[in-house]
Amino acid sequence: MIEARRLHILRAVADHRTVTAAAAALYLTPSAVSQQLAALEQETGHRLVDRSARGARLTPAGEILLSHANAVLAQLERAEAELAAYGSGEAGTVTVAAFATGIGLVVAPAIAALATTAPGIRVRVRDAEGDESLLMVLDRQVDVAVAVEYRGAPAEDDDRLTRVPLYAEPFDAVLPPDHPLAAGERVALGDLAKDAWIGQSAGNPCHDVTVLACEYAGFAPRFEHVSDDFRAVVALAAAGAGAALVPRSALRGMDLTDVANRPVEGVAPTRRVFAAVRRGAEDHPLIAPVLTALRTAAAPGPGAP
Repeated sequence: MIEARRLHILRAVADHRTVTAAAAALYLTPSAVSQQLAALEQETGHRLVDRSARGARLTPAGEILLSHANAVLAQLERAEAELAAYGSGEAGTVTVAAFATGIGLVVAPAIAALATTAPGIRVRVRDAEGDESLLMVLDRQVDVAVAVEYRGAPAEDDDRLTRVPLYAEPFDAVLPPDHPLAAGERVALGDLAKDAWIGQSAGNPCHDVTVLACEYAGFAPRFEHVSDDFRAVVALAAAGAGAALVPRSALRGMDLTDVANRPVEGVAPTRRVFAAVRRGAEDHPLIAPVLTALRTAAAPGPGAP
């Protein structure tokens, strides 16, 4: 009989691509992960993981087992949800991982609403970039992720996750105040091809948005400065260090008197934000109200007053 916890370890190794990284995510030692993988291989009678100096990769047999593991683990999530509903499940803790702007825009309002609609639910929040939170959900470090579409993100039909769309928001161009394009009402990105750029670190979903938007405009941005803090990005633009693209909601509440922020001409670069839970957990009596509260908080959209 195959143990479910070993299937969870196999999935973590597939996600993180090294035994060491999978062990860290699961709060286990690498030797414990290796022992569980060896036991799983003995149970199945197949070699499931190829290990090398470059990491760990599933064998064809491992890939077959992983496809079934995702379905089994999702069904176990559903079983837990039904058992929790049977036992009322009206009180407990839900942990949400979200990026900073998402916390302010939808998570904090959702917590305030839950104090009235579901007072028995305690929400704990962890700050995590949009490319980190999905793995935290899959590794069971958190229950809900508020994440952003990015290159390399799990596909919408990924059978490990259930997604709930929240909102989409445009990016605005942020320029030094004396920039020649600051006089216009909108900015064509192609006109910034020769400028220095202020961007986010590689792997940050906002970095992908900027790179793709510039590529669509016909050039590769020349990043002179990198910061994941949008206040720092605005400060650098104010100092004349370069141009940047910043999500519109991130500019809320900032002092923008020393920069020129303008909408992008044509189809604006956009980030799409969604909540995600492990497949099968969406009906859990603690998690379902949190998803509803996040949807309600997002309903006005980031551009609403």
